[in-house]
Order: sequence, then structure tokens, then C-alpha cells
Amino acid sequence: MIMKKYFSLFALLCVFVCCSQEKETSKKAGSKESPILLADPTIFFDNGIYYLYGTTTGETPLNGEGFLVYTSTDLKKWKGLVGAQNGLALKKGDAFGTKGFWAPQVFKYNNKFYMIYTADENIAIASSENPLGPFKSDLKAPMFDLGNQIDPFVFVDQDGKKYLYHVRLINGNRIFVAELKDDLSGIKEETLKECISGMLPWENTQNVSWPVTEGPTVLKHNDLYYMIYSANDFRNPDYAVGYATAKSPYGPWEKAADSPIISKKDVGINGVGHGDVFYDKNGKMKYVLHTHFSNNGVSPRKAGIIDIDFEGTKIKANAKSFVLLQE
Repeated sequence: MIMKKYFSLFALLCVFVCCSQEKETSKKAGSKESPILLADPTIFFDNGIYYLYGTTTGETPLNGEGFLVYTSTDLKKWKGLVGAQNGLALKKGDAFGTKGFWAPQVFKYNNKFYMIYTADENIAIASSENPLGPFKSDLKAPMFDLGNQIDPFVFVDQDGKKYLYHVRLINGNRIFVAELKDDLSGIKEETLKECISGMLPWENTQNVSWPVTEGPTVLKHNDLYYMIYSANDFRNPDYAVGYATAKSPYGPWEKAADSPIISKKDVGINGVGHGDVFYDKNGKMKYVLHTHFSNNGVSPRKAGIIDIDFEGTKIKANAKSFVLLQE
């Protein structure tokens, strides 16, 4: 009888321990971080908060519905689905576009927030009072009608002139520039000029007839203009990041001999590229980009960050700093 009593107590103890362990395991599993699935990412920093946007088509359950936004205060812990409309900062129907919402850039101008983006292989712009949105546009039309174009990036020079760098789909993905009108309503078409196309071996490793240069980001350092861009088809494992320099926003652009500066060789995963430069709260220069989902599959693509900096007239990336973003 005593043995049965001890055995029952032992059995109850085992059940209690097992249940506790199961609850703890479930708790850990439930709190497991997951990668942020965004392509063509950009980070906008404002008032102590980092806002992360990007292409969701093919990457998330909200395919083609607009642009999601994630926020962070330290670039490590990210909170998702925080946009003003079901997690979206810009929702289809509030501005131009029916499909192919790609490659947004968010910036502040005259105390208002703007999002310039691609939809239906055209470039459009919307505005908001808050980086979380909702970004809207009364004029549901492209900024200009000059054929198919994607990947917009607005650069404001020291003299106040604004430039739109973008990709035109003409015998390849070619990067162009044009001066923007002061009210951001469109471009001064007479200023449109080609910057670069995919001519170098690293820019077309598969030797295709439609070479790709895309995802431009432009900045100025010590009176020299820098264009950071990606090359190769995004599905190509050799998709990578290089840069070019010029003494004028229009060029001519001289491609850097040390490109690519970020590639699969550096970070250990295929399809590295198409991102944007931003500065953290300490003024440190960083580049947010996407990678393939794995070395066996392209989509959904993952967002990551890597440190970059100027060394003389060159841009260098610190491969050891590369991290994938988690939510």
C-alpha cells in the first residue's frame, strides 16, 4: 500500500514536470523570431524610429495590396503590420496602381511625408501626415508617361534641386535621371538622361540579351556623387551591389573598379541587392537590402542590413556586420 502511494506521487510529479516542460517549450516556440519577408527594402529614420518598407508582391500574404511597414527603435527588434490600414502604409485604391507595387522610397519634404513607388510598371507618388500612412494621392495617375519605368529614388542636392533616378525598361533595365519639378508632380522631361546600363562582366554573369542595372540610391560625399545600384536579374544568384561616381548629378558616371561591393561571396547567401542607404541614430552609414530566401530558392525574399562606409573616394562594405532582419 505504501509502495502504491509513493508510486502515485511519483507519477503525478512526472506528469507535472512534463506539463511544465511542454508549456515552456510551447512558450519558446511561440516567441520564436521569424525573418522579415520584404524585397527592395528601404528604411526611413524619423524622430527616433526606423520605418522599414519594401516590395510585398510574392513575399507576404498581402500580395499586391500595397506597402507594409515595420518599425524599430534599435534595428534589432522589429514590429510588423503597424501601417495605418491593416498593416499597410499605402493601400491599393488610395493612390495610383492596380498591381506590381514595388520599390518604395519614403522621404520628408516641407513637413510632409512622401512615398514614391512603382505600380503597373510606372512611377507614382503619394503623401501622408505620418510615416505609417495612410499614403494617398488625389491624382491616381503616374508622374509621367514615357514608357515603362520602375525603381524610383529622389535625391535632393545641396542647392535644393531635386532629381529622380529611376530605371527605364529599354533594351535592358537602364538607370536614368531627370530633374524633378519643385512641387514633385513630375519631371522636367527635357532633362532626362541615361546614367548607366549593364556593360561589365559582373553586371551580366549569365550573358543575357536584356542586361539589368537597377535599384539606384544616390548620395553626395566630399563634392562627389555616388550611385549605389544592383546588377543582374534578381533571380540570378549573382545579383549583387556595386557603385559609380560622378562630378555632376547627370554624370558622366564612372563605375568603380572594386564593384561588386556586396555579393553572395560576402554574405553567404544568393541574390544580394536592391536596397537603400540610411544612417542610424549614431550617424553610422548602413545599407538595407534583400536576399534570396535560401540558396535553393528565390522567393519569398528576406530583408537584411550591412554596414557600409567611405574609405577615401571608395565605398566599402563590412561583410561581418551583415544581419537578416527578424520580427
